[in-house]
Amino acid sequence: MTTQVLICDDSAMARKQMARILPSDWNVSVTFATNGVEGLEAIKAGQGEVVFLDLTMPVMDGYQVLKTVQELDLPALIIVVSGDIQQQAYQKVKALGAVDFIQKPVSPEAVQHILQEYGIYQRTDVISAFDTPEIKVNLRDACQEIANVAMGRAADLLATLLDIYVPLPIPAVNVLEVSELTMALKATENCRQVSALCQGFIGPGVAGEALLLFHDSSFDDMAKLMNICHPDSSQAEIEVMVDTGNILIGAFLNGISDQLNISFSQNHPVILGRHCTADELIHDNAEKWQRTLAMEINYHIKDHNIQCDLLLLFTEDSLPALNNKLSYLINIEGES
Repeated sequence: MTTQVLICDDSAMARKQMARILPSDWNVSVTFATNGVEGLEAIKAGQGEVVFLDLTMPVMDGYQVLKTVQELDLPALIIVVSGDIQQQAYQKVKALGAVDFIQKPVSPEAVQHILQEYGIYQRTDVISAFDTPEIKVNLRDACQEIANVAMGRAADLLATLLDIYVPLPIPAVNVLEVSELTMALKATENCRQVSALCQGFIGPGVAGEALLLFHDSSFDDMAKLMNICHPDSSQAEIEVMVDTGNILIGAFLNGISDQLNISFSQNHPVILGRHCTADELIHDNAEKWQRTLAMEINYHIKDHNIQCDLLLLFTEDSLPALNNKLSYLINIEGES
């Protein structure tokens, strides 16, 4: 009997990786969905007896899918596959009816263990004939999935240290000219003032700068969470930025390092500007950034007035090395 399997993830790289590590002797028919709406349609059409579900997706996220499946009592066994490894995320998906949770990047052993534990997968003599030649993965999509996993690692560390929950956005990845970089910095919305910290990093064939933009309205709440005395002082603001940067930048780079097997060295953090606009930051640093591959993540801390934007700006010379490293994870097409 053929099991109807649905892989629901907005990342082409994640969909392809997930399909490739399904047990080869599991008799399945595989359907793909790129967001929660497509996923629900597939489940309602009987194509999702077993669902591998991402959480962070456009249109409709994984939490909304789980809630709808639960409310409509749809016949689907859902296994969440996500880079959001915060304990609260795990507890929330279990409460919404998920069978279990698998951390990205996914290993074949983890998938097979869960399938066997819940009696979903039985060995057969049938070799599944499905393949995934239609799934094309370009450099941008692959980088976005790498950023997604690294983002989750950084958020989990921040959540653990501060005893909070950090909702995760969809990371934005683009190759930008310096003239376009201002548009990528969402901190400029409503002319908000920001303070910024940068930290250079370098590895084999890869170099760049991490840029943390801290919304000025966030300092008081963040200082209180960090138990910093005199949160309204100039020194306290610098301490908040440096400590937050150490947490987010360090964990994010470690997440990339683990996935691509690249060891990074980091410079000391430098305060780039205080109480200014992103336009002023770009103007003052245009010469050193030039054309860059930008990974942008907007962190908002739930129930607190805290927002910061983390950007990893890779030099243009880093693109060949990144492409080469990613090709070892999965066959990717040239950048489109």
